Amino acid sequence: MAALYPCTITHVRARPTRYTLRHRTYLWLVDPDHLPRLPWPLRVLARFDARDHFGGDRPTIRAGLDAFLARNGLRLDGGMVTMLTQARVFGYVFNPLTVYWCHGPDGGVRYVVAEVHNTYGGRHCYLLRPAPDGSASTAKQFYVSPFFAVDGHYRMRLPLPRQSLDLTVHLDRSEGRAFSARVRGERRSATAAQLLRLAVRHPLSPLAAAAAIRFHGVRLYLRGLPVQPRRGDDTRKDSA
Repeated sequence: MAALYPCTITHVRARPTRYTLRHRTYLWLVDPDHLPRLPWPLRVLARFDARDHFGGDRPTIRAGLDAFLARNGLRLDGGMVTMLTQARVFGYVFNPLTVYWCHGPDGGVRYVVAEVHNTYGGRHCYLLRPAPDGSASTAKQFYVSPFFAVDGHYRMRLPLPRQSLDLTVHLDRSEGRAFSARVRGERRSATAAQLLRLAVRHPLSPLAAAAAIRFHGVRLYLRGLPVQPRRGDDTRKDSA
């Protein structure tokens, strides 16, 4: 079931300074119980490592997810999981957002877990119970951008990708919409040839994404956008 999605990620910052950035990359859609087995020479272009997700202390990604659900009093009763993520490329990965669609035994989506990473090495998981159209909301609980404090409310639309990938995240604060992100792409078969094409088109994609975030952060800082201080728990490696 593995698939690749060449995609465009768009960030729109509305307040206090309007700013838009776009970044082209590609994402993997995989079943963490049946991760792709690539030919040996291509394994440097895609590795899925349990240490990159949840607490990083479980033997597999699925075990990390199951432990997170169990801590919240939930289980999937054998249902499958669909995961949208970046893979490690030449040993490096940066995943601003990994999404897990958690299915029950009947195949329906029971829960969605949105795992957020920041550039400070922290991570946090949001447990969502989406409506049939994939929409969900949750309070912001984790420091991501240095220009936003940990307040406000996320409104997300995270439908399970099919032929098209179309995810949106809005951050609403007391003064109104502060930030929006959208991920749009089209499904491609996860073949060796397709992966090579995407790797050539987007070399070192995770590193490029991390560098772009830092570059645009510097630009915003030079424009005078104030930095919001972090609390002691804002960089935690969290799985709750």
